[in-house]
Amino acid sequence: MGRRSILVAAGWVATVAVATLIGLGAIRLVGESLTGTPGGVRSEAEIERALASPEAVPTGTTDTASVGPGTTSPAPSASSGVRRGFATDGGTAVAECGAGGVRLVSWAPAQGYRVRDVDRGPDDDVEVTFQGPTREYELKVRCIGSEPVAVADD
Repeated sequence: MGRRSILVAAGWVATVAVATLIGLGAIRLVGESLTGTPGGVRSEAEIERALASPEAVPTGTTDTASVGPGTTSPAPSASSGVRRGFATDGGTAVAECGAGGVRLVSWAPAQGYRVRDVDRGPDDDVEVTFQGPTREYELKVRCIGSEPVAVADD
């Protein structure tokens, strides 16, 4: 091999190395917004605390753009009461007590589960059933006083 061939090969290897480094740097800068979780990854305890705390919702507006697939966010009413989150191994739900009784504000299945049945209310009690490959979880909620509480299925 001639000296010229070695220089061409070395130049090619250097160009590939620089292009790879530039590509990795670009992926690192842009990648988090494409594949990462906005706001970082949260622990199970942080999620349960966030679901358990009531959140303020402006009356008369509905923000369905921020609600993910499999969840529902009906327009809040002027008589909205206390909201509370509930978590099972099959999924999570948020319920609220109001003048018409309890209603499910939103629900989302856990990974590997799907929503099989929903009774969103308002009614005396509401239910959501999460179906998994080997198990089913049913969450039933009633108002006790003005607070939503998970109850055993009758």
